[in-house]
Amino acid sequence: MDEEEVVSVPAPGSIYMPPSIDTAALLSGATYSHYSSVPTSLLPSDPSDPSTAPPCALGVDEAGRGPVLGPMVYGVFFLPLPLSDPLLRETHHFDDSKVLTPAVRSSLMRTLCTPGTDLYDSCGWATTALSARDIGANMLRPVGVYNLNAQAMDATIALIKGVYAKGVNIREIYVDTIGPPATYQAKLQAIFPGASVTVAKKADSLYPCVSAASVCAKVTRDAALEKLYESVRPADDDSESMAWGSGYPSDARCVGWMRSNMHPLFGWGSECRFSWGTAKDMMDSKGKGVKVDWPEADDGDTAKLTDFLTAGNRGKDSDELGSWYGTSVGLEAF
Repeated sequence: MDEEEVVSVPAPGSIYMPPSIDTAALLSGATYSHYSSVPTSLLPSDPSDPSTAPPCALGVDEAGRGPVLGPMVYGVFFLPLPLSDPLLRETHHFDDSKVLTPAVRSSLMRTLCTPGTDLYDSCGWATTALSARDIGANMLRPVGVYNLNAQAMDATIALIKGVYAKGVNIREIYVDTIGPPATYQAKLQAIFPGASVTVAKKADSLYPCVSAASVCAKVTRDAALEKLYESVRPADDDSESMAWGSGYPSDARCVGWMRSNMHPLFGWGSECRFSWGTAKDMMDSKGKGVKVDWPEADDGDTAKLTDFLTAGNRGKDSDELGSWYGTSVGLEAF
């Protein structure tokens, strides 16, 4: 992970709480999405014809792909094509969220969410917070594993489709890649043939709308992590920082908090991605987690198919009708 993710953890109370924070959903462990209102200037003049709306650029980026604690948040940001550089780069100095301080990120997000500002009146955005619980459950499926890349791809596609559904005329799409750029770009281009799709590494530094999406995702994740921490924070903890730090496995604060707060049977709450090696290793450690054996259910009356396929030695009192398959029997068995 990038070093900035570890060292630039905002202090509790210093993070702007954007409208993309749904406290009830977060605490329940649910995945959810939030869409901002679409500025009237971006709506089509003819509601039946989306092409009558101003052509827009849309950027996509994520925050929190690697942490063991907290959600992974995908963000999209859209605005009219001619405004992308002058408004985002020159006026507000958006950049990759990792090179901006927490205070600058919060300030930009606050401006974006304040009616009457140039960002609020000209831009729109949306986020999907994929909960740690759902990420882990999908990756630990016994059949049909739903890996992180697939979950990220589906979240991206759903967010873009959601913006289209609101009548926004998206003509250019820029995405920070989650795999080989060419493969990812070809798939998105096939799904959104009406737009020019560009997928690139470090897109959050190259394209202003991706930088803005990065800020939306990062501020939402920071705020979500704070809300989650409030739910587990001890009553006597009056420190000015979150004891679990950034939530990344490479952060000693995160690992220390997990070790100190692991329930021997249940581990942690819905804030934890149980599919991560950090969590699994702690649960499997001797003397830490409780080993659970799940015996095969047997009510005494239910026969298994294999019981009928096994020929064994039977005494005179054996049940021929219950074990006849695969053996030579006489007419008396019928």
